[in-house]
Amino acid sequence: MIRVAIVDDKKNNRIILADKLKRNGLFEIQLEAGNGEIFLEKMENLATALRPEIVLMDLEMPVMDGIVTIATGSSLYPGIKYVVLTIFDDDDKIFNAIKAGACGYLLKEESGEVIADMLINLWKNGAGPISPSIAYKILQIIQQESVTKTAAGKQQDDNIFQLSEREKEILRFLCQGLEYKEIAEKLSISPNTVKKHVIHIYEKLHVNNKAHALRIAYTRNLL
Repeated sequence: MIRVAIVDDKKNNRIILADKLKRNGLFEIQLEAGNGEIFLEKMENLATALRPEIVLMDLEMPVMDGIVTIATGSSLYPGIKYVVLTIFDDDDKIFNAIKAGACGYLLKEESGEVIADMLINLWKNGAGPISPSIAYKILQIIQQESVTKTAAGKQQDDNIFQLSEREKEILRFLCQGLEYKEIAEKLSISPNTVKKHVIHIYEKLHVNNKAHALRIAYTRNLL
């Protein structure tokens, strides 16, 4: 069972999401909270073995919002993966959530099946879930902030990370929001081989989730 926490100030949202995940049969709702402060209080009183492995975090909440909660929780409980689940695709919120430590960003409009599949992939493979529209937003954010680099500078970045051509190819597909199975089909390789390449990419970029890999890819012109 995958232990999950749901943090959302609207009780009805928590109930609906919990019901969607329970239908899958692989998820156990370990705790629920109406804001970040309540979540952190409950975590403090929860035995280590019972702590959630994944926390689904809303952003707009009273008392303590999602971004502050993710930043605090990431510091206190670094082994837990925080995934934003919200209706907002605002540029600043996306960027600040990733900087705070979120390893994924999903919109609430995604179906229960999609959310469940992405969380299972995160739990099994460490692949940070990102809605395709959010992946495109991240690209726009980074492009707006990036300065133009020379060809020599780009070559220098390539040498620093030592990504192979196949790894760059897979990284480009990840930036487009494709899942391992879809990438495997495009490259005529197995999903397991894609997973191995992604693990190597994360190691070379010194990251542990997809959101941070995308940010480095864009800022360092690796694509």
